[in-house]
Amino acid sequence: MPDWSYHVLFKPWLSKLSPVTSREFIHKNMNRIASLPGGSHVIHFLGREEIAERLSTSVGGEQITGPVGLAGKIDPRLTGTKAFSNLGFSMIEIGPVTLGPQKGEHPVRKEGRLQLPDQGESIGLEETVRRLEKVDAAIPFLFHLRGAPNEMMKMASALQSFNGIFSVAYHEWDENLIDFLSGFKPVFLRIPSLDVSEVDRFQGAAGIILEESEGEGSAEAHKGALEKLQEYDVITVGGVKEPSDALTLLSAGARMVLLSAGYVDAGPGLPKRIHEALLDEKPESQHQETGWMWYFLFGLAIFLGGILALVFSLTSVILPYDEAFLGISRQELLLFNERILWFMAHDRMTLAGTMISGGLIYMWLARYAVSKGEKWAKQAIDFAAIAGFLGILFFIGYGYFDWLHLLFWLILLPLYVTGWIKSRGLSGRPSSKNRHSDRVWILGVYGQFCFVVLGFAFVLGGIVISYIGVTGVFIPTDIQYLCMPPELIQSFNERLIPVIAHDRAGFGSALFSVGSLVLMSALWGYHQGKRWFWWMFLIGGIPAFAAGIFVHVMIGYTTFIHLLPAYIALFFYGAGLILSYRYLMNK
Repeated sequence: MPDWSYHVLFKPWLSKLSPVTSREFIHKNMNRIASLPGGSHVIHFLGREEIAERLSTSVGGEQITGPVGLAGKIDPRLTGTKAFSNLGFSMIEIGPVTLGPQKGEHPVRKEGRLQLPDQGESIGLEETVRRLEKVDAAIPFLFHLRGAPNEMMKMASALQSFNGIFSVAYHEWDENLIDFLSGFKPVFLRIPSLDVSEVDRFQGAAGIILEESEGEGSAEAHKGALEKLQEYDVITVGGVKEPSDALTLLSAGARMVLLSAGYVDAGPGLPKRIHEALLDEKPESQHQETGWMWYFLFGLAIFLGGILALVFSLTSVILPYDEAFLGISRQELLLFNERILWFMAHDRMTLAGTMISGGLIYMWLARYAVSKGEKWAKQAIDFAAIAGFLGILFFIGYGYFDWLHLLFWLILLPLYVTGWIKSRGLSGRPSSKNRHSDRVWILGVYGQFCFVVLGFAFVLGGIVISYIGVTGVFIPTDIQYLCMPPELIQSFNERLIPVIAHDRAGFGSALFSVGSLVLMSALWGYHQGKRWFWWMFLIGGIPAFAAGIFVHVMIGYTTFIHLLPAYIALFFYGAGLILSYRYLMNK
């Protein structure tokens, strides 16, 4: 669940429920999604929780993909473990693990913030093993063992098949126990930040876990302890409410930070924000051939094609090959019903505006994201381009050969294929200037929500319009505008409706293609400090909205219900620009 959905759609009403009820509701439903066929791909599509290879680290001799993990207090019943393995965590703490189930204190909210108990509940060893066996994730677990020495030995034997490390609290530390546990996995010592001066008394520890407890869980408290533990692999629990806290702890020497209550307040996107902040702290120079120029030329060709289509829609509307296929002239069509020609202009001008906007977005993504080796931008361009190419089939269907669109297809294809070949292997991850969970950030989250809704609306609109184009062709308001039933149009010229259908389905496919580009950009490329992103949406959106609304006014097709989807889309477009301005401009 990304931040744009968590903070806008879920957190406002989940915060009114008890912490346990809201926790289990979220975790169980996320787990259901992750367990569905393709569920992990859906989670990845919406949140894109990827970790750059250069963020990998080693903890207790275990190589892990990144420095951010999840504290066991977040999911004591393990109802969301499968989902969490897809949310950007490199290690998940399990526990406390006890031999049998144990009740514990429940989390509470104080002054709007979640407080997790020091002594949480445990589902017991048997249930822990049963639930972990259902998780096919490759990430390691951090097992927090609790109990008598003989009980922990039994737990270690039962958990030895799972990848990860053990941890034991300082007041339960026993050298014979540690020798036994170390035969299975590395063992970390759990100790509060204020007691690190006594670490040397505990022999055999592969590393240290700085425990979170009331009054000690802040980043500053952990930072003070880290200064005394430079020779150890240290994992901190809690104290991270925003990316800057994690950066403080990692720069002070922590190998990994486990997110606790701050994760619930900040939202599921916190691991991703930390990773992006780390990449921003240590930018990597790009020496790889990215092929961005070919993608840029691909977008430029679409932009110019849109300009040409706009000129035609404002002048003759239909072209000579249209007249040849119809067997009638433009003048004859005007004499029969001039509104049919204006209706065709309406479809063709909206297509032109969509093409111009799409071309601009392609060029922006190529210049500012693909050129930096960012994989998400290449994937967005590839999906949208392939969808667009397949959509061109609508243009050459319906019983006549549309040579101009075929020529356009042949011009675009080599540009795209060359860009695709030269950009293969891109693996760069985006960085972000975001460090704080402040007002600018939360407004930015709402801005991203608006852009995501806009993208989804365009994709859905493209599907609906394409479907109408290949089925009924007209909707009731169209017939009302034309003042003529389809049967009469068909009796006048049996080829006229197929031409209109070809325009409608073609526009729908173009809207789907550009909509997918908008959607994936909003989902994957929205990061604080990316000024170009804000300008891309501002300038890229103007042609589509201007053409789509202006043409309706120009031809007198201003039925409110017909234009309502455009008005709604315009609202989300404007709201997204306003809400995201300070975030994207980093002001």
